[in-house]
Amino acid sequence: MKAPSTNPILSSIFAKNNFTPPYIANFDSASGMLRATSAYLRGEDFPGIGVVPSAFEPIADLVEQLPRSLQEQVYISGSAGEAIAPENLQDVRSEVVADWMANQYPQRSYPAVAIGSSCGALVNLCAALDMPWLPQTFLIPVNHGGEINIDEPKQALDWGRKWADFLLENNPDLKLHHMHDPCQDRLTSQGMAYFRVKRLTLGASYERFLRENLPPGGTIFLIECRRTWPTVEIGDRHIFQFGALGGATPEEFMEGSDRVEAYLVRENSHRRRWKGPEPDGDRPEAEWGFEPSLRDDVERFAKQHGYRVRRIIFDEPSDLSPLVAQLYRWWYEKRQIVTNRLLVESFLLTEPMWTLRTGSVPFWMTFNTESSLRVLENYLDNSDRYEDIYLMLFSHGVDSVGLPAIGRWRQVFQKAKKGGSFVGVAEDKYPRHFASMIRYHTDLKRLISARYPLPEPLSLEDLDEFVKRGDFRVKFQSD
Repeated sequence: MKAPSTNPILSSIFAKNNFTPPYIANFDSASGMLRATSAYLRGEDFPGIGVVPSAFEPIADLVEQLPRSLQEQVYISGSAGEAIAPENLQDVRSEVVADWMANQYPQRSYPAVAIGSSCGALVNLCAALDMPWLPQTFLIPVNHGGEINIDEPKQALDWGRKWADFLLENNPDLKLHHMHDPCQDRLTSQGMAYFRVKRLTLGASYERFLRENLPPGGTIFLIECRRTWPTVEIGDRHIFQFGALGGATPEEFMEGSDRVEAYLVRENSHRRRWKGPEPDGDRPEAEWGFEPSLRDDVERFAKQHGYRVRRIIFDEPSDLSPLVAQLYRWWYEKRQIVTNRLLVESFLLTEPMWTLRTGSVPFWMTFNTESSLRVLENYLDNSDRYEDIYLMLFSHGVDSVGLPAIGRWRQVFQKAKKGGSFVGVAEDKYPRHFASMIRYHTDLKRLISARYPLPEPLSLEDLDEFVKRGDFRVKFQSD
């Protein structure tokens, strides 16, 4: 539910009463994964990525019957409808957001709390450990009123420079990573600018949540994704990032390629390659990367209040996925549950409760791109073979660079002993199957008939025992 005002005093009241602050994006990795994690810890499932009621499925079906151009306009308008006017950036308060995020969770004692980078595999790790996660990064969608041509990144940079101080002056604890991606975010970026921000300190709300819900001696997990991207420093606490992690490489965004040219031709663009600003350094990637300033503040707070700090460090968002999948397999074996069913999740399409209820092993993909497909196939080629594979695919509405055709995804099922099935995906509509944001949940319950009671959570000692048994691309570091 959206709060009806951007006044900071009223916004604080709304946060206390569990209203979403009006400058928070619903369809974002941080807010979506926060909702999924908190839903599980409240004993709830996660339909419609936490914001779309299942009753909307017939409406989504009707939208998919429209001509492609009208479908895209619905998608663009829906995204722009989430965005705030740029002048309202002066009303944004980071503590209102942090307070709302902390209040998504039941206020009770936890063995550990995770803080830091967004990661879909982390949702399932948190479910296994009965552990809340507090994001470092969140997205503020800002309506640019058509002032930015999607294929002109320098326009986007100049537009962001004009409005950045409206946000930053009132939020000294935030760093702005203005991200412009004309590839995967082609539809949404036509109506809004992506102002992603990263917390530099814990702040009062996160500190209060820790003091009230983490007993002395408890563990704070710092989730540190070291993914970087070539960026431009615009000013103090203001970064511009052209392109984003997905199908196209940083080099393709800056220098072009045959794939980029073909894509721009398909999209009837006036460009055949983009002309972005010259990067002046690699910095934490806007959506996934960890800003190290937060670590120093967490370590200060932990020392002051008698908490342990453990760092979970990885290079790519999906690096945690094989570890979590194998952890669930090991956990199921301890529970004497068959471990032969793999459930592949995609971006925001995740369902931690029904993963456990159906006895499925979760494997999260960052997106639906060739790089995600390679990560999945590498895992399947190097693990014990599954009987069945169930596959979710996030539909972002664009035949973007590096997007495998649906038939290529279908080949994944050949790696299972029996076969597999898409979950919530209409193959003839992908990647414009917007009803998949509802059907991933309803299909999962329909396709997999197995049912198990929700287990008691794993202990931190269980996690330590498991981690010692495997060789993963993830580092666990203790204070």
